Amino acid sequence: MIKTEHLGKRYDTLVAVDDVSFEVRPGEVLGFLGPNGAGKTTTMRMLAGFVTPSSGRASICGHDVEQDTLAAKGCLGYLPEGAPGYGEMTVRSFLEFIVQLRHLGAAARARLDYVIGRLQLQSVLEQSIETLSKGFRRRVGLAQAIVHDPPVLILDEPTDGLDPNQKHEVRTLINEMSRDKIIVISTHILEEVDAVCTRAIIIARGRIVADASPQGLAAKSRYHNAVSMRLERPEQLAQMRSAVAALPAVAEVEVSERESRLTALPRAGATILPAVSELAARQGLSLKELHLESGRLDEVFRTITV
Repeated sequence: MIKTEHLGKRYDTLVAVDDVSFEVRPGEVLGFLGPNGAGKTTTMRMLAGFVTPSSGRASICGHDVEQDTLAAKGCLGYLPEGAPGYGEMTVRSFLEFIVQLRHLGAAARARLDYVIGRLQLQSVLEQSIETLSKGFRRRVGLAQAIVHDPPVLILDEPTDGLDPNQKHEVRTLINEMSRDKIIVISTHILEEVDAVCTRAIIIARGRIVADASPQGLAAKSRYHNAVSMRLERPEQLAQMRSAVAALPAVAEVEVSERESRLTALPRAGATILPAVSELAARQGLSLKELHLESGRLDEVFRTITV
């Protein structure tokens, strides 16, 4: 388990992290979200034992990060921001060096082969790290974080710099590993929260402002249970907008003329899909699309971090 209790970090007059407490248990993938400068990376560095807290405490698998540092780090795989490495070393020599540091013994070769294959590093094994693209550096950083098969992973922007195919591969890997690990990832990509996270914490100005499942956060959106439709005939938008806006349970109607799209937002606690669908049928509309929205994480994020 990861546990933080009233964790704080102050730099002179700047409070980077302020009274942060949470727990993460095996099987959870926690998304750590927040605007730039919110305290995400500082919190992750304190968890990983690379920054000393000004107040509070943190533990990894029962080991206090400050008092029992080596034992805590032994349970941990950490991918820091920027994935720093030894630029003059080849990918192969760097990973072999990490394996030696982790004292993997007889398991070393199998684990090396696994991470090299899983992260598709075969083509750059003899290339120096300083010559790698940003995406390959990120993959090498992730390889060193998982090579010893730790029970806890802390990954700062794990898909930063990756192309869409590589992002898909890394997200698949995170989902596979989450079955028996604790995983904390920071990300600016909200679709990644939906793709891999079972829980999300949003931090702003150093403090936790939300802690819920992605679905729970989406339910806070004004678009939760909104109905969105695209019309075959754009000239019907104005007529349909007036008709939908007149429904008692509809709070607001948004129109995108470019997409021929109409979005009806419900009043608090209301369900409007049946009424909107029935109205569209009565009006004889030809629809390209009709769907019920679960909510928009980006709108929730903006609302609670401003």
